[in-house]
Amino acid sequence: MSKNATVITYGCQMNVNESAKIRKIMEDIGYDITENINESDVVFLNTCTVREGAATQIYGKLGELKQARDARGTKIIITGCFAQEQGRKLLQKFPYIDIIMGNQNISKIPEAIEKIERAQELKEAGKLRDKKLKHVVLTGYDDELPPRIDADFDNDITASMTIGYGCNNFCTYCIVPYVRGREKYIPMEQLVNQAKEYVKKGYKEIMLLAQNVNSYGKGLSENETFANLLQALADIEGDFLIRFISPHPRDFTDDVIDAIAKNSKIARSVHVPLQSGSTKVLKDMNRGYTKEQYLNLVNKLKSRIPDVAVTTDIIVGFPGETEEEFEDTLDVVRQAKYDTAFMFMYSIRTGTKAAEMEGQIEDKVKKDRLHRLISLQTEISGELSNEYQGKIERVLVEGPSRKNKEMLSSRTSSNKVVLFKGDSSLRGQFVNVKINECRTWTLYGELVD
Repeated sequence: MSKNATVITYGCQMNVNESAKIRKIMEDIGYDITENINESDVVFLNTCTVREGAATQIYGKLGELKQARDARGTKIIITGCFAQEQGRKLLQKFPYIDIIMGNQNISKIPEAIEKIERAQELKEAGKLRDKKLKHVVLTGYDDELPPRIDADFDNDITASMTIGYGCNNFCTYCIVPYVRGREKYIPMEQLVNQAKEYVKKGYKEIMLLAQNVNSYGKGLSENETFANLLQALADIEGDFLIRFISPHPRDFTDDVIDAIAKNSKIARSVHVPLQSGSTKVLKDMNRGYTKEQYLNLVNKLKSRIPDVAVTTDIIVGFPGETEEEFEDTLDVVRQAKYDTAFMFMYSIRTGTKAAEMEGQIEDKVKKDRLHRLISLQTEISGELSNEYQGKIERVLVEGPSRKNKEMLSSRTSSNKVVLFKGDSSLRGQFVNVKINECRTWTLYGELVD
């Protein structure tokens, strides 16, 4: 009789990638993958802990999973950053969890499940000494890189590829270095070989992932740099795009910009997290650059790669942020002219230095600043969208639009969404579309030769 497994994913692209690996591991040991937890023998919660409120969502889902466990003995496995951070504390709240596994331990899933199943057998036979099922908790960091795990993805167009693990930056608002450990990077030869396999399988987009992609190479040979990795991937034969997230402005070197500029396979969308436009706030955040240095980088990107679209992350209301310092952020947004931005109010994250800082900003002020920032960015995004009017764009077709089934959804190299009428057989192909209508977040066009 076949066994079923469900993988529920919270959080970032790194977690999405790791969930794909978990599904592959489970398939390799004989499980079928299902989305129905009521039919599952094993359910994974691959968790995030970047935001303080993450626990509430996870705790709610654990309550739901207990019903499945009571009904059919479903095993519950918690992986990801929240598992890494909480460890055995989770067992105190939820003693029915079977396995807790940190970010770098998922290759040990088969042996952990085997241990739990063996404990179950011993209990049923009356041979388990303390009459309780044993739990498995694996949250340690290894000095060596985690084993490489081949995986396919929910999306047969885009493959993601982890190029490194961990973070050395210790931004004062961020918990990631405490739950993902120090930076470790994968040798370039392995990454190039893996990318070649993805291209052979027909993937049209390869997304490079790391907490800080452009510090790639630390601990490797002198020639293993992010710029050289990008060039080596671009040299692979085939028609595909290379994307990457997330770089750190401090580590964005000229050779990386040059690699993007001279290779059309590297997407013309570059994410450059700002976080704040105030040099003083940036220092408090431990970001390692000034307002002026950041703007110089954006100007360099736009001058050397004229068709690039720059996106960013911004936090408003960081502890101690004055109105004048917030105005610095608005000033950077006006000058940088981001294609789009991910904008957030600062929220306290227990365990970080910022959580203990004086000058916490009240929610009313943070909400007002966020509203003003969003209004400005929306205006800029609309202006930039209008620049596509009448242009012919090469797009990658992703399939029918979710909201308008009569239209196909696609993306430009600059990551702009383009809708057009066409046959569904175009999915996964690069085609040319003439842009006839420009809205703030979406372009509309027609297929051309």
